[in-house]
Amino acid sequence: MNDKKIRILLVDDEQTIRETYADIFRQAGFEVSEAVDGLDGLDKATKEMPDVIFTGIIMPRMDGFALKEALVKNVNTSKIPVMMLSHMGREEDREKAHNLGVKDFIVQGMISPKEIIEKIQAMFGPEGYLIKFSTSELDALKLAEDLHINQRFECPKCSGEMVLKLKIFDVNKQEFNAKFVCPKCG
Repeated sequence: MNDKKIRILLVDDEQTIRETYADIFRQAGFEVSEAVDGLDGLDKATKEMPDVIFTGIIMPRMDGFALKEALVKNVNTSKIPVMMLSHMGREEDREKAHNLGVKDFIVQGMISPKEIIEKIQAMFGPEGYLIKFSTSELDALKLAEDLHINQRFECPKCSGEMVLKLKIFDVNKQEFNAKFVCPKCG
């Protein structure tokens, strides 16, 4: 996101939760707006188009799940990443959040505010890292076979050498999404 501030919409009916996280996010340099429940959050998300939404689950008028469902139905808000904060950490809530496409399910007290900030920043970090690797070392040939690509890892369009493009998925777990790309032709 370069030097642009990350705009976050904080949605929770508990004022102390909202105030606490709003302070934490502002101290991290985020631009923060707040909503008192899912319906208010949906209205603000539609008008403000935040970069990310951080929402609780259980709220009056519209809960966090219904908020996510409504966001997905609107073409303008469907791609906004949603992070969900759970007070209880129930497995059925985690599963439902995952099925709805929630970016991250956070159980309050199980992860530090610093880690939450790192997760948000990682969403807007570099587009990815290009990594060159040895095509003849370790399991490279097996990988080529399993992915049905040639053993020299040549681009099918220009015959240039493909590289791994890594994008950080979870900073804390040091997890990445990986994809083979050709630096010459994309």
